[in-house]
Formats: sequence, C-alpha cells, structure tokens
Amino acid sequence: MRHLLRMAGHSGCTNMHARNLAIVWAPNLLRSRDIEASGFNGTAAFMEVRVQSIVVEFILTHVEQLFGDAPLRGTRGTLGVLG
Repeated sequence: MRHLLRMAGHSGCTNMHARNLAIVWAPNLLRSRDIEASGFNGTAAFMEVRVQSIVVEFILTHVEQLFGDAPLRGTRGTLGVLG
C-alpha cells in the first residue's frame, strides 16, 4: 500500500491518483472468489469491483492511520528502487 501511495504522489505527472490506482489494483488486491466461482458478469461484477475499489482507495488515503510506522517487509531499511 505504501508503494501505491508513493505512486499516487506522482499523480501530477501520471494522473494516477489514489482513486485511479484503486480502480486498477482493487481486483487483484481484493480478489473475489464469488466473482470467479459464479461467473458474475455485467452489473453484478461491476458492483463488486466498485466496492473493492472503494475499499482500496480508503486504505490508500489512510495508510499512516492503518499501518503506522510499521517497516515495509523485505526493505532492509531502504526504500528500494524508488527511494
């Protein structure tokens, strides 16, 4: 989530603010077995993805409140390539 938040920080150049990132990433981050198992299509699938994207957008806009200062896993004290 922090990585996506960093990406949202570049929205002036990329137009990928929290809402757009949530729309793109929500189906992967919050994969729904209901959609996959029942073969939802049309309106039902759209509504499910809409709910997923709202949840991911909320998480992105509240990363610090939800995760605090917990270190990112596997970073070994660095910010990685983007740092």
